[in-house]
Parts: sequence; structure tokens; C-alpha cells
Amino acid sequence: MLVFLTMLAMGGLIGFVGAGGAGVVIAVLTLVFGIPIHTAVGTSLAAMIFTTLAGAFSHFREGNLNVKVGATVGIAGAAGAFIGSKISTLLPATELKYCTATMLVASAVLVYTRLTWPDLPLFHTKEGQKPVTDGGRFWILATLAGIGNGLLSGTFGFGAAQFIQLSLLIFFAMPLFQSVGTTMLIILPIATFGGFGYLLSGYLDFMLFIQVLLGLMTGAYVGAKFTRHAPRWFLKWMMVLLPGVAGVLMIVMNR
Repeated sequence: MLVFLTMLAMGGLIGFVGAGGAGVVIAVLTLVFGIPIHTAVGTSLAAMIFTTLAGAFSHFREGNLNVKVGATVGIAGAAGAFIGSKISTLLPATELKYCTATMLVASAVLVYTRLTWPDLPLFHTKEGQKPVTDGGRFWILATLAGIGNGLLSGTFGFGAAQFIQLSLLIFFAMPLFQSVGTTMLIILPIATFGGFGYLLSGYLDFMLFIQVLLGLMTGAYVGAKFTRHAPRWFLKWMMVLLPGVAGVLMIVMNR
């Protein structure tokens, strides 16, 4: 029950901020409840299946989703995530905690950079640049982007949303609004096959999964209703601090 209530509060915070929060969930499960890191990673990935499904469907209805790019990158990402889940089981718990924490901090730095310097060429397509959606170059880029991001997600258990969005902007010259929706579609097969890999390895606790899923989805639904009432500066800093603090705490408390 305590896990559910904690995830309810976490879901409210994640829904309020608008961040995926998978890595933050791992930090809470390991630091607060002492859940083994491999089980926490597997549970977090499995929960992402349902949270991203709702998000992807919503973006599809709003027209914010490139199905071809999302499906292609997502399928390649699924393979990468499954392989990553197997790599993760080979890593000792201490090393996996450090790696996951490092990826959380890197994600926070990327979010901070995007929010502080939004006009950097890195985050925008060049004027007149056409989206890459056909030809051999498309298939190569989609495979590389999918497998790379899938490996990150499957191995370390976080959604890699910021890294996926960056890949879509750089590799496919996708408009920013469309990259957000397409990212949700890409994460769906990544979370599914990554979670399946952890299930096969015996690192998925179903009772824990149910508590985490119900708590996050309920909390996120309520938290999202307060987003528009918060100052913009507060939301920006929370988007940075949420994964950043979680990553730093995992590093400090893992010593």
C-alpha cells in the first residue's frame, strides 16, 4: 500500500511537470523501498507500456505523430531494448545503479540546455531542410536511432525521451511538435520488448508492477490538471531537477 501511495504522489508530480519519469521511479523504488535495481528497472519499463500508450493515442488524434518514422524507429528500438535488457542482467547491481544515475543526470543536462538555449541549431531543423522519410538513408538512420535509443532504455530502464526527440530533430529534420508525439510511439515498443526481456530474466514483480502502474496513472491524470496553473519558470526548473536530483541521490547513496 505504501508503494502505491508513493507512486500516486510521484505520478502527480510527473503528470504536473509533464516528464516521463521512468528513471525517477527507479530511483524511488531503489532508494526508498530497497527494491533491487534490476527489478526496479524491469518494473519501470513495463509500466511505461501503458503510460506511453495513452500518450501516443492522444498525439495521434491531434495529428502530432509521424507513423512511418515512429513505427520504423520503434521496431528497431524494440530489438535494441530487448538486447539491452539482457546486457543489464549481466551488470552487477552497483554498476547498474551508477550507469542509470549517470543517464538521469545527462537527461537533466539535456533538458536544461534545451530550455535555456532553445534557439541552438542543435534543437532546430535548418531552414528549407526537408524531412527524411524515404530512401536508403532513411532506413539506415531509423535503424541506428532505434537500436541506439533502445539499448539505452533497455539497459538502464529509462524512457530516453529526450534522446529520442533529439534523434528525430537531427536525423529526420522533424518539426518539434511532431517529434514529441512520435517519441511516444517509439517508446511504446521499446518499453514492451524491454519489459518482456526483464520478465524472461525473472526481474518483473507483478504485484509491484500493479502498484506502480495504478499509482502513476492515477497521479499523473490528477497532476496534469494543475500544469497550466503553475508559473512557467517553476515548470522549467522542475523538469530539470526531477531527473537531476534523482540521479545525484542514486550516485551519492550508492557509495
